[in-house]
Amino acid sequence: MAGKSEQEDNALIEEVLSGVTEKYRTLVERYQEPSLALALSVVKDTAEAEDVLQEAFVKAYKNLARFQGQSAFSTWLYRIVVNTAYTAAKRQKRRVDFKEELTRTSPGHADTSFQKLTQNERGERIRGILQRMKPKEALVLRLFYLGEQSIPELAQVMDISQSNAKVLLHRARKSFDKQLDSQLGKEKYDLL
Repeated sequence: MAGKSEQEDNALIEEVLSGVTEKYRTLVERYQEPSLALALSVVKDTAEAEDVLQEAFVKAYKNLARFQGQSAFSTWLYRIVVNTAYTAAKRQKRRVDFKEELTRTSPGHADTSFQKLTQNERGERIRGILQRMKPKEALVLRLFYLGEQSIPELAQVMDISQSNAKVLLHRARKSFDKQLDSQLGKEKYDLL
């Protein structure tokens, strides 16, 4: 049974396909922010992620008639975003040295109390850790926690088996926890 948002998406898609193309803007606005976060997980550069996002939304629009509703529109779209981001990363042959990035961006004062940080500062720290993580690990965390995708949806978006999705999510959680530990030590529990 489809949820309210899924029903709304399907109604918008029907309108776009019937010629009311300006309704596509509503879908773009609805999924722009989480899609940008996913692209950023892979390409690690905001300008590049914005280019990926634009390309992905154009691809989705051109192929909207192929969307059959077998999954949620968000799952279908996120798959396009992820594939477009991977293609962009390969095209530019970008390799990020996570160790160097971690050293360059780690906080200089270990005695900073995490309790003193504002919610925005905590968010920045979390985003910083996600930026330093391996692309697939950051992607699976964003999909699961921010995109609220289930394990079957994760598997579909990432084109992997459900068991591989579970393993990847487990590894990503451990990696995130390890990086948070190295930055904050005992103070990390104030975040949670």
